[in-house]
Amino acid sequence: MNWGYTFSGLAVGLLVGLTGVGGGSLMTPLLVFLFGFKPAVAVGTDLLFAAITKTGGVWVHHNKHSSVDWKIVGWLALGSIPFALATLFVLKHFMEVGKETTGAITFTLGVALLLTAFSLIVRSVLLSRAAKLKPIDDEHSTPENAGRFKHLQIPATVLIGAVLGILVTLSSVGAGALGTVALLFLYPRMTTLKIVGTDLAHAIPLTAVAGLGHLSLGNVDLVLLGSLLIGSLPGIWIGSHLSAKIPERILRPILASILLLIGLKFVLQ
Repeated sequence: MNWGYTFSGLAVGLLVGLTGVGGGSLMTPLLVFLFGFKPAVAVGTDLLFAAITKTGGVWVHHNKHSSVDWKIVGWLALGSIPFALATLFVLKHFMEVGKETTGAITFTLGVALLLTAFSLIVRSVLLSRAAKLKPIDDEHSTPENAGRFKHLQIPATVLIGAVLGILVTLSSVGAGALGTVALLFLYPRMTTLKIVGTDLAHAIPLTAVAGLGHLSLGNVDLVLLGSLLIGSLPGIWIGSHLSAKIPERILRPILASILLLIGLKFVLQ
């Protein structure tokens, strides 16, 4: 047990509870820069960490709010799971032939962080625009109301899933902020609560598959994982209760700026 890891888990949990941003965009850079873990180990450990911490959130969304569109979860998973497995296969192949995978993971992590920073800015604009539209009830929130582009909605959802499958497996970043923004683009009249619940539900199988794959590659530190969970679970609970007291318009630009700087450091190093 390392209390430094536990305190970091608590800090990240607080920020996740306050902002709703996935822990990967915060936790993985922290493990690399502050504690000196290899990017592959940071990514692999964080993926299992995310799968465990998000499970409770989905339980609340499904049972209490009924805010998960399982059809969309299935379409996203149809793209993300096969591409996550394919990405793991490629990583394993590079390891077997002796090629260095750290550079690819580091660069992808940087790109994912830059995209996440951008998505934090775009997300607020999309949410304000969505608030002006009349939400469609859950039963009719999918392709039937997509207008003339409805024939492209399902393929586009599967494609977004495939992109997330590659990005999340290589970087552990993107399942939260990027997934939410993509769904806001594709389903602008779906309620915000359902967007969040659906994205969260899709993130669990994706991060679980990718995390277990990294575990099989030896890229997961189980002691680190346990220490992070001990801190993060109460942190998320506390942050969620504090979120109503701290304006989101203040937190999100600060967080986006931090992720932008970290992402540039990863890309340029």
